[in-house]
Amino acid sequence: MEPVRLPDGNLEHLDATVRQLLDQSAEQARQLDNLASAPTGSPFAGLPLGPAMPAPAPAPRPILELEGEEFESEVDTLTDWVETFLMDTYGDEVSTAAPWCLQWQEHEDVLAWLHALWLAYHQHKEPDAGLAGMAVWHRDFLTHTMAAVRAPGGPLSACMTDPDRPAHRILPGPQRSARRTSASTPDIGEASA
Repeated sequence: MEPVRLPDGNLEHLDATVRQLLDQSAEQARQLDNLASAPTGSPFAGLPLGPAMPAPAPAPRPILELEGEEFESEVDTLTDWVETFLMDTYGDEVSTAAPWCLQWQEHEDVLAWLHALWLAYHQHKEPDAGLAGMAVWHRDFLTHTMAAVRAPGGPLSACMTDPDRPAHRILPGPQRSARRTSASTPDIGEASA
C-alpha cells in the first residue's frame, strides 16, 4: 500500500488542527489533575471523576424482624400486593380445602410466608432472572407457599372456609416445654453417668 500524499496547502491546516487538539487535551488533563487533588473544602471534593455508581440497595430483611413504622409500612405494601395481585390472580375459591382469612396479616406465620413469596416475586421478575424467572417463581415459590398457607390443616384452617361466612381465629401454637429447674433435678449429663 502506498502512502497517501496530500497537497501542501492541506498539510498546514491539518497540522494546525492537530496542534489545537493536543493543546485542548493537555488543558483537560491539567483540569482533571486539579479536580482530583482538590482540597477537602473544595466544592469538587469527593465527586467521582467517572460515571456515578448507584449505592447498593440494602438487603431485604424478613418481615418479622422489622419493627415500628418500618414493619407497618412493609405490611401495607405487602397487603396491596396480596390483595390486588396474588389473591386476584392465584386465590382460587375459598373452601375447606383452601381456607383464607381476611385478616391474614394477624397470622404471623402467614405474614412471613407471603412476605417471602413477595420478595421472591420481585427477584424473579427482574431481567437478570432470565426468561425462565417467572416460571421458576411459580414452580419453586408460589405453588409451595400457597399449598402451605391454604392447606386444610394449615394456619388458616380455623378461619374462612366459606366466602359467605367470614371468620378469623388464630389457632394456638405449641406450648413451651415445662422444664424443671429445681436443684434436685439432675442434669442430662449427670443422669446418664
